[in-house]
Amino acid sequence: MPLLRAPILRVFFLLIILCTSSCKKNNPIENNLKNQTFNVDDKEQMEAYFFIATATLTNSIISKSLIAQQKTSDSIIKQISKKIENHQTELLHEVTAIANKKLIIVTDINNNANKLDLYKLIDSNDASFNNVYLSLLKDSLNKQIETFESVYKRTNDEVILKLVLRYLPKLYQFLRETEQIKQQIN
Repeated sequence: MPLLRAPILRVFFLLIILCTSSCKKNNPIENNLKNQTFNVDDKEQMEAYFFIATATLTNSIISKSLIAQQKTSDSIIKQISKKIENHQTELLHEVTAIANKKLIIVTDINNNANKLDLYKLIDSNDASFNNVYLSLLKDSLNKQIETFESVYKRTNDEVILKLVLRYLPKLYQFLRETEQIKQQIN
């Protein structure tokens, strides 16, 4: 009987070792699916940031331009703000459409900087409004240009590159016009 007990115990321990080691191994099919589905690289994060930042800045510029059209009495400011609003609205529609195709949800989440800028515009008196508007617009256009240049340097996505190349020259033009108008006012 003792001779039979030793081989049974060896087989039993061998089975326990095999079971525990096989339980520790991960399912290769499951691992493969996890890696494919949930692996988000830097390029995708950068592109998602680009779309969200662009939409946020664009909404901010549109809001400022709408306030300027209502509050200013200067026809030059009204004209430039209308042109900028139209341009930014077109940009926003295109950015949103591309983001949706890439399954990126573009939302303006709690943008306190934009709210503060809008409060500055609304609270400014008629004498200082044009100067405040042009300063805030210049800052927003600079941020948008920086965002476009940054993504242009870091991506090879053809759709994004075409978008940047189509809108960036106009952003520079609006920035120059804004600076010229500001110099004329001061």
